[in-house]
Amino acid sequence: MKQTPEQLALAHAYSTCLGHAEALREALVDLHQRDLQEIEWDKLAKEDRRLLDQFAYRYTRLQDDMSARLMPAILRALEEDIAAMSAVDRLNRLEQLGWLPSAAQWSELRRIRNTFAHDYPETPAERHAQWRLAMAAAEQVLALLDGFTARMHTKLPG
Repeated sequence: MKQTPEQLALAHAYSTCLGHAEALREALVDLHQRDLQEIEWDKLAKEDRRLLDQFAYRYTRLQDDMSARLMPAILRALEEDIAAMSAVDRLNRLEQLGWLPSAAQWSELRRIRNTFAHDYPETPAERHAQWRLAMAAAEQVLALLDGFTARMHTKLPG
């Protein structure tokens, strides 16, 4: 059976997100094992900087690609007309359809991501706290992707 353009777009967006998710999960495992302490944030070792960079890149890319590509692709695969929908409307529709537990939760996760990506705390304590918050948010984003995975296998054709 030939896949529709919507199904192909969904498969591509989903595959991209899975790649980011795999690398993000690996970075989170390593970060939890490393357990950087507040005092270490003044002089990070090269390996720690690389690990933090991997986390930051994959976290922001996963959340961006879920918002910009995966969520719209899911709605289109469900034959929703999203042409005139704002991002907030798409989130609300995903919540109404049971794909997203809470549009407000996603918006809060986006706020955390934006703060993480664009704010540069001055003190080691502030940087440490920001990373801890971002790590917790990243784990929630991964859980949401897992929920999408489960629903995609049961609710979408192909």
